[in-house]
Amino acid sequence: MIEINEHLQIPLRELRFSFARSSGPGGQNVNKVNSKATLHWSVVNCEALPEPVRVRFMQQNKRRINNDGDVVIHSQRFRDQGRNVADCIEKLRALLVIAAEAPTYRKPTRPTKGSKRRRLNDKKATGEKKRLRQPPPRE
Repeated sequence: MIEINEHLQIPLRELRFSFARSSGPGGQNVNKVNSKATLHWSVVNCEALPEPVRVRFMQQNKRRINNDGDVVIHSQRFRDQGRNVADCIEKLRALLVIAAEAPTYRKPTRPTKGSKRRRLNDKKATGEKKRLRQPPPRE
């Protein structure tokens, strides 16, 4: 299980991994070992994800979702496959933590009388300053 928060968990059986040769660190070993990990997760078919979180996740990660509705995450940071798999899972968890946070909505407010008065006084002072910059009228 991937723990997102106390209410949200994604079962590991929903994740699919594929492996390929990495272009990352590893020296000569990199040419013969499939250490790059690619995670595929069907966000569309996941039952564990509540609908609002799914919608937010899909909006925030449009570029990571392919035509099949799978989230694709790659990792080739490390020399061995296991650490790259763990890195993929951690990247997915970080994305889900961001999507799981409910957005805070702004409560509309009105300017106070004092702030309106200060704004008008500032505008009058600026206008007066500009008026004083002009040459005096000719008679």
